[in-house]
Amino acid sequence: MSFQIEINEKIVTVKLENRKNMKHCYMRILKDDLIQIRANAYFTIYDAKKLVEKKLDWIEASIKKLSKNLIKEDEFLYLGEIRKLDDFKIKNLDLFYKKEIQKILPIFLEEFSSKMQLFPTSLSFRKNKRTWGSCNYKNGLNFNILLMKFPIEVMKYVIVHELAHIKHKNHSRDFWSLVAVYCPNYKEIERNFKNFL
Repeated sequence: MSFQIEINEKIVTVKLENRKNMKHCYMRILKDDLIQIRANAYFTIYDAKKLVEKKLDWIEASIKKLSKNLIKEDEFLYLGEIRKLDDFKIKNLDLFYKKEIQKILPIFLEEFSSKMQLFPTSLSFRKNKRTWGSCNYKNGLNFNILLMKFPIEVMKYVIVHELAHIKHKNHSRDFWSLVAVYCPNYKEIERNFKNFL
């Protein structure tokens, strides 16, 4: 289901996707003319219109930010900044991200492992579609190479998040309390991270 609104003299489509098992409502600016709202089965078009009305200032600011940050063909994101491919002589961006994250992330991982006294049994890097990091039942950690696109604070937060899973294999209150000790502003980082995506 979708409807259209006008923002700054431009027509923007709002697409509502209802999901059965979804508890919360999520809004994302996919393009400067497309907004996605994902919510539970009972969330109606009327609810979506009310939400858009309520969040109009945020939507306008996000669209402006997105338009400013549109990546051109000869550009790429590196630690939250737009850089030129030619400056780094990049032929394969995924390979570049993998080499870079293997140099950078282990330094922060060692730092937070020592602080938290939580140590992974293994470390791997992959390009994942759905997850930014994961911790398996043997306490091996995996990180998404695309973390290299985002500001360094995002990488640090994901490291703390996955290390906390060594102690708590869930998202319980104890888990989030542990995350908050080493990353007090994690909620703000998550919000900013979602705006980047």
